[in-house]
Amino acid sequence: MQVKIQPSLRMGTVLLLFLFTSEEACAEFIIKSVDLIMQPSDEVQRSTNVSLKCEAEVSRSPGSHLNYKYIFYKDYVKLNTDQISATDGLYSIPDVRVSHSGKYKCALSIKTETKESRVKDLKVKGLLTPVLKVDKLTLTEGDDVTAVCTAEGETGFLTFFFRDGPEELYRKDTYSQKVEHNLTVTKRHKNMFCYYSINLSGSLETSNNSNVISVDFQELKIKPDIKVMPSTDVTEGDPITLSCSVNMTHQRNSDLIIHLIHEKNTMLRLNMTQEDYKVIAMANDSGKYECISKLGGVHKSSSVNITVKELFSVPVLSIHPAEVFEGENFTISCQISSFDSEEIQRNITYSIFRDNTIIINSNNYSDTAGKVTNEEYMCKAEANRITKESQRVLFGAKVLVSKPEITAYGPVIVDKPFLILCHSENGTLPIIYSLMRNDITLNRTEVSDPHEKAHFLALISTPSDISSYLCAAENNGRVKMSERLHVTVIVPVETPLLTVVPVPGNIEEGYNITLICGIPKGSPPISFMFYASNPTPIHNTTVQSNSSSFVLSTVNREKSGNYYCTASNMAGMSMSNIVTVEVSWAKWKKALIAVFFMLLVALLVLFIMIRYKAKRGKREMAAKLSVKPASPKSDDSLTLSLTHDTHYSTHTVEVNNKESVWSERPPDQDSLELPNEGDVEYTEVVHPQPVDPTRIPLRKGTDTVYSELQTSQGDLEHINHQRLLEYAELNHDLSEPVD
Repeated sequence: MQVKIQPSLRMGTVLLLFLFTSEEACAEFIIKSVDLIMQPSDEVQRSTNVSLKCEAEVSRSPGSHLNYKYIFYKDYVKLNTDQISATDGLYSIPDVRVSHSGKYKCALSIKTETKESRVKDLKVKGLLTPVLKVDKLTLTEGDDVTAVCTAEGETGFLTFFFRDGPEELYRKDTYSQKVEHNLTVTKRHKNMFCYYSINLSGSLETSNNSNVISVDFQELKIKPDIKVMPSTDVTEGDPITLSCSVNMTHQRNSDLIIHLIHEKNTMLRLNMTQEDYKVIAMANDSGKYECISKLGGVHKSSSVNITVKELFSVPVLSIHPAEVFEGENFTISCQISSFDSEEIQRNITYSIFRDNTIIINSNNYSDTAGKVTNEEYMCKAEANRITKESQRVLFGAKVLVSKPEITAYGPVIVDKPFLILCHSENGTLPIIYSLMRNDITLNRTEVSDPHEKAHFLALISTPSDISSYLCAAENNGRVKMSERLHVTVIVPVETPLLTVVPVPGNIEEGYNITLICGIPKGSPPISFMFYASNPTPIHNTTVQSNSSSFVLSTVNREKSGNYYCTASNMAGMSMSNIVTVEVSWAKWKKALIAVFFMLLVALLVLFIMIRYKAKRGKREMAAKLSVKPASPKSDDSLTLSLTHDTHYSTHTVEVNNKESVWSERPPDQDSLELPNEGDVEYTEVVHPQPVDPTRIPLRKGTDTVYSELQTSQGDLEHINHQRLLEYAELNHDLSEPVD
């Protein structure tokens, strides 16, 4: 059956939900305080039911609905409250154990705000007493027992201990309430018990001891019996018999193993039955003998000390003299230091061996030292079926030092230190080397490594000094002299001299320049480098002589500059003097330039003369004026034109049936006479139209200014010529036209 929800009811539900959500979202609150309360107390005995209550004081707006969330912590770790009842701020711990002890706190969370309480300690007293159980109470030596220690109902991280009195048998860390383990016990283990401990924030709580269990222990009777025949005190060469046995009358076990041990070395292994160990006694057979029987994990032992008296001592091989050079005689002897009786001494026989091959049946041997005798020697002494060997001695005849070889290390340069090496190919070490200069010993050194050479520091001032050095080598007082030192000596280059041909100052374009670089002395090969005003060489070469040259072909003025050279060999490099080279023009270029300048001067003089004559002619014509009628038909106008050559401007004065007066201001205030100006020309220009005199502007500055004045009507032929040409000097700052 389906239930239909009315639309109005559905809308009401949605409205209520919206109002509730809005009310919660808009609710205002303050968490004032949060406190943790432990009930019944903060210190209780185990098995008590403990409640943790989180009380909070919260202020909120009236009618608001808030969701509270309580959180509990133990030792600052959040507790899982989903598995334990925690409503209304209550957290219960039923049947508490010591492991519940710790630091607790709670917190209240509302929306995004959280407030915590203070931390409080809960202490639970009383650990359970554990119970110990074993699977059997009667044990045979070597058997294991299964022990179980239980702390029923205890919680937390526990450490269990199994002990037998003061001895700890086993321990284990676990979260379990029970530990089981197989223990191996011996007859000294009688009272076993267990206990456990728990670690609470750094403090250790330990339980009481469990019940004590006593085990009935039965020992295995497998201790061996050791016997020595004929006695524990014997002499070398005497036979002795050792036997180890175990009485198996009342026990049967095929797993029994017996060992016979001398000091720390196993000598014999037996299986259940008695067996004898027989040997001819030697001096090194003295010591402790031990029989050990083993059954499972059980060991039993018995021991005895045997003393073997030495029949004669171990022989000693010696070589005389201690140091023998090749070609010298030496003697080998084999001797014993002690023996049991005179009779034994007479019966001792000796043998001397070289490289395990007998060379003589005696205790003395002589030979001449050489490469053949350089071997390992050993001797044997024998009496009463007892044979003893001496220590092996390696013999090597010393080799006299050979003639040393003298050499120089690296290049030998005059006035610079260098190394001299001395070395003898053959010779027993150590070898003493001496550096000598003629008959004078300069230095001595000892060499103990076969691959090492003697090193000496030396210095020469001339190449001939090198042959004065020689060295001596000696060992065992035998001295050998080397040859004199003969090596190539390098003389450093002296300061080079740069010579220029031809001599600087007489060098013209188109000629060749030869640069010659030479040194007073220096060992070849010599490397010469030529430079011209920059660090990059223009030429370099290596020669076997003390000089070198370089030719600059067909030079021009660009080759002018500072030139120098360097000379170098294995000893170093030296720089020459700097020569300044100036390349002048060729003679034909000089002649062409001279002709050009003479022609230029001539043209300049000619120009000045022409200019002078031109100006003189102008001065003579300065006062001339030409006056002509404007037109045969025109009676009313007369046009005068003046050209001032100084400013290259022309000014025109028109006379229209009137009397006109014009004036010009020349550039020079002091020059008032027009006929003296050589640069003034007068030109006639005809203007047929009448001109309004009031519209003619007055010119300022240094230009000539013309003013037009009206005159009374009349015949133009009767006009006074001089009066029409009247002019006056006008000031430069004249601002108003002349009426």
